[in-house]
Amino acid sequence: MSDRFSYRRWDGTQDGFDPEADWLFGRISDDLLYHGDPEAALRRLMNAGFDLPDGTRVEGLRELMERLRWRREQELERYDAGGAYEQVAAELAEVLAEERAGLEDLAAEARRSGDERRIAVTEEVVAERSLQLDLLAPDLAGRLRGLQAYEFTSERAREHFEELVGRLKDQVAKSWFDQMSGALSDPDPEHQARVRECLDALNRMLEQRERGEEIDPSFEDFMERFSDMFPGNPSSLDELLEQMAAQMAAVQAALASMSAEQRAELEALAAALFEDLDLRWQVDRLSANLRRAFPDAGWQRSYGFSGSYPATLSEAADAARRLGEMEELEAFLRAAGNPAAMAEVDLDQVRRYLGNDAARSIENLSRLAAELEEAGLIAQREGRYSLTARGIRHIGQGALRDLFARMPPYRAGSHRSDSPGAGHELEGTTRPYEAGDPFRLDIDRTVRNALTRNGAGVPVGLAPEDFEIAHTEALTQASTVLMVDLSLSMPMRDNFLAAKKVAMALHALISTRFRRDFLGIVGFSEVAREITPEELPQVSWDFVYGTNMQHGLMLARRMLAHRPGTRQIVMVTDGEPTAHLVPDSSGQGYEVSFHYPPTAETIYATLAEVARCTRAGIVVNTFMLDPDQGLHGFVQQMAKLNRGRAFFTSPDTLGDYVLVDFLESRRTSSGHRRGA
Repeated sequence: MSDRFSYRRWDGTQDGFDPEADWLFGRISDDLLYHGDPEAALRRLMNAGFDLPDGTRVEGLRELMERLRWRREQELERYDAGGAYEQVAAELAEVLAEERAGLEDLAAEARRSGDERRIAVTEEVVAERSLQLDLLAPDLAGRLRGLQAYEFTSERAREHFEELVGRLKDQVAKSWFDQMSGALSDPDPEHQARVRECLDALNRMLEQRERGEEIDPSFEDFMERFSDMFPGNPSSLDELLEQMAAQMAAVQAALASMSAEQRAELEALAAALFEDLDLRWQVDRLSANLRRAFPDAGWQRSYGFSGSYPATLSEAADAARRLGEMEELEAFLRAAGNPAAMAEVDLDQVRRYLGNDAARSIENLSRLAAELEEAGLIAQREGRYSLTARGIRHIGQGALRDLFARMPPYRAGSHRSDSPGAGHELEGTTRPYEAGDPFRLDIDRTVRNALTRNGAGVPVGLAPEDFEIAHTEALTQASTVLMVDLSLSMPMRDNFLAAKKVAMALHALISTRFRRDFLGIVGFSEVAREITPEELPQVSWDFVYGTNMQHGLMLARRMLAHRPGTRQIVMVTDGEPTAHLVPDSSGQGYEVSFHYPPTAETIYATLAEVARCTRAGIVVNTFMLDPDQGLHGFVQQMAKLNRGRAFFTSPDTLGDYVLVDFLESRRTSSGHRRGA
C-alpha cells in the first residue's frame, strides 16, 4: 500500500522536523559519561535547552521560567487593584456633583421666572434634596443604596447613575462567573428567577456529588435547561465547575490584593447591587461548595499589584486569574522531572503567555526521551531511564570517533602490521602472486582475471598469471587492564570526564576491532574494585579521599594472570599513592591504611606490587594528569622497576596518548609489507 500524506498551510503553530536520536544522544554523551544517568542527563538538557542543527533554538525550562517571571512582573506593574474602589468613588462623586449642579440650575431658573410661589416651592425641594445628598452614607455601598432610593432632579445625573449601576452589576457578575455574567446582570425579574433556579441546581449537584449520591438532574438535563447561560458550552460538569472555581478564586485573589478598607467597601457594594437576597445566598452557597470541591484552586492567593492603571473588579479578577495560571505553569515546569512529564503541559496556556515558539520548545522537550527510547538507546526500567547495550556501545563509539578525529592521520593509522604468520586478518586488498608467497588465493579476483583473459564460458581456464593473493594484517593478541583513578581529586581538577571517555573508547575499540583481546577495568580510590563494561557508563567518582594504587595493581595483576598475549596495565591518575591495604587485627582480612601526605610504608607497599607485576611479565604504563612533584617522583621509581612508560598529559590530550600507546603496543615488527 502506498503511503498517504496530507498538507495544510503553515500557520506558525505546526511542529518542525524532530531532532534525530543520534544527534540528541550526542548532545548528552559527555553528561552520560560524567554521571552515567540518562534521567539526570535529560533533565539537565531540558533545563538548559539546545540549538537544533538548523539553528532553531529549543528553549530550556530555565529560559521559559525566566520569561514567565518577566511576564508576571509586567502584569503586576500594569494594574492598580484598588483602582476599582477609587474609580467607583470618583464616579459617584461626579454623579453627586451633577445632581447638585442640577439643583442649582433648578433654583436659578425659578428665580428668573419671578414667580414667588414657584421660587418658594423650588427652594424647598432643593433644600430637601440637598439635605438628602448631605446625609448619604460615606461608604460606597451606603451611597449607592441612598442614590437608588433618591429621586434625581438632573436628568444627566440620573442617566449617569443608571449607567454606572448597570456597568457595576455587569462587572461584579463577570467577576463572579464570567460565563453567566449576562444572565446575572439582566434586571428582568423573570430572568433573575431563572438564574436562581440555575444556581440552585448547580449547588444541589455539587452537594450530591460531595455526599457520593447520584447526581439529579444529570449534567445533560441541566445543560438542556440552562445552556443559554453558558456560552462557553462546557462538555462536562467537572469542566464547568473547574471554570467557575477558578473564576471565583481569582475574584478572592483580586480582593485580597486590595487594602482591608477597599475590600470591605467593594464586597458591600456587590451586595448592594444585587438586592435579591435569595440570589445573593445562592452565590455565597455556590462559593462555599466550590471551595470544598476544589481546595487547590488558589483561594488564598493575593498579589502585589503596583501599576497605575485603575482596574475594575472584573479586570483585577482577570489579572489575578492570569497570574494564577502563570504561577501554576511555572510550578509545573519547575517540578517536571523528565521529558515525559512535559506532555501534560497545557500548550494553550504556554502559547497565551509565552508564544508559539515556546510551545514548540515544550513539544520538542517532551519528545526527548521518546526519541532516544524508540532508537533503542535508552529504556525505562522500574520508572527510570537507563542506558541499553546499544546506548553503551554508542557512547563508546562516539568517544572513539572523537579521539581518533583529533589524532594526526599518521598516528591514527599506525597500528597495522604487515608481517606474515598465523592468526592473520584479511585486509581487503590483493596483489599478483609472486614466487615464494604463501599460496592464499583471493578466489574472486583470480577467477575474474581468468574470465577477463579468456572470456565467459566453462570450464574456466586458470593460469599462473591469473593468481592474486590477499593481503593480510598480522595482529598480536593483547590483554589490558585499564586502571582509572576515582578519587575525589579527579572531578575537583576536571580530570574525571577525560579518564572515563578513554575507558569507553578503549572498550569500544577492543569490542569492535580487536575482539580476541581482553580489556579489564579497575576503578580505585580508597579501595579498588573491578568494573564490568555494563557498569562503566554509570561509574562515578567516589566521595572519599585516598588513592590506593596498591590494591588496584593487585586486582589488575590477578585479572591478567592467565591471559594470553601481551599483557599490560594502563593506569590513569592525578595523584600519588596515599592508601594501601594492611592485614586487619583478625589476620583473616584487610583494612585500609590512609595517610596524607603519603608515608614511606604506602610507597613501599605500592612499589612491591609493581615489582610483582614486573615478575609476572606485565608492563605498567602510567598516564599522569596535572601531576604534582610527588607523583612525578613516584612514577619515576615505578619506571625503574617495571620499565613501563610514563606520560605527563592533560585531560585534552589524554585520549590521544592512551589510544596511540595501546595501538602501538599491538604492533609486530616487520621488515617490509608482504602478502599471506
